Amino acid sequence: MATPPEILALALQQATQNLYQPRVKDHEIVDRVNYICQANNRAGVRMLLACLLAKIHRPEVDIRKPYTEIGTVDVYSGRFYDEQYIAPFVIQHELPCNRTTAFLTPALRNITAPLVVGVEIAGTPRQLYRELIYLLDAVQSDKISPQILLTEIVRRLLLIRDEQAERINSLVEAVRAARDGSALSAEAIVTLLEQHLASPRSSRLPVLMITAAYRTASEYLGERILHLQAHNAADQQTGALGDVEVTLINDEKVIATYEMKARRVTDNDIDQALYKLVHSNQDVQHYIFITTDRIDVAVKEYAATIYERTGGIEIVVLDCISFVRHFLHLFHRLRMQFLDEYQELLLVEPNSSVSQPLKEVFLALRRAAEIGI
Repeated sequence: MATPPEILALALQQATQNLYQPRVKDHEIVDRVNYICQANNRAGVRMLLACLLAKIHRPEVDIRKPYTEIGTVDVYSGRFYDEQYIAPFVIQHELPCNRTTAFLTPALRNITAPLVVGVEIAGTPRQLYRELIYLLDAVQSDKISPQILLTEIVRRLLLIRDEQAERINSLVEAVRAARDGSALSAEAIVTLLEQHLASPRSSRLPVLMITAAYRTASEYLGERILHLQAHNAADQQTGALGDVEVTLINDEKVIATYEMKARRVTDNDIDQALYKLVHSNQDVQHYIFITTDRIDVAVKEYAATIYERTGGIEIVVLDCISFVRHFLHLFHRLRMQFLDEYQELLLVEPNSSVSQPLKEVFLALRRAAEIGI
């Protein structure tokens, strides 16, 4: 019996050898696979990969029962296969899937019944989960081989990955071609970033903006950013105090922490931040909230009281764009370097954190700004 890594390696090999030739002859199944692979919600395709891997590895299980809570003899842990084998496979080959397990998404984490045709999963879009259940049923009823379906899904994901990379490369080249040697003004860059922040699903962008600022001015500040945590990783899981942690160059001691909010900061947010600081093993004296929403005067005033109450811990609430604007004028000669740093950070983010369309929007906006449209 082949091991899970060997099964995945075989699927990759077969998919690569015939990258432009579908492995599945049933056009209805091909259409359903394409829908799942291209859906904005990436949980479905990752779950399907895990379930197919389990079925190939253990043919005796019912592929429609990826939850041990179901309690029958033919169940299996889809989450185990997902986290243990699919995660490194997806990351190694840069497949367009979520970087974290599908089985902890809200729609999939609390299911205790078999995923048979007719079961409705309360996820968005509903059609995604209907297609997913259909394919699980097709495998269990021997309508299609799990190995062939796994290979077809890998093949489709490889094509999507390459198509996305080609589009990004083309847009990057267009930006480079638009440069005429002149630099955008600081205010033009601010406008560009404002437009980008106004795009859907942009909650990761403030983290990248602050990180780009510190990377740009690191040698002048004598400070650097520690490794960025995953976008959806909770502070309790990572041990981080916030979204961005700043330390001195040649040191690992955190001296300042930034926490990003795509909503208004509240007094409760400040209290929670203070609790984290007091109970951490770091001697952080500066905690900065960066928000893309309005800042309430009462909240700013409450934050200002923390310094005296704690004897030295300062908490402040700042507007994201105002922070960037001040930085660009303070380090005016570095403004294009900042923009390049932001673009680099943006493009290396996994699509589960910054979507492909969001990356393309930025490059299109930058090209338009560079040529003065």
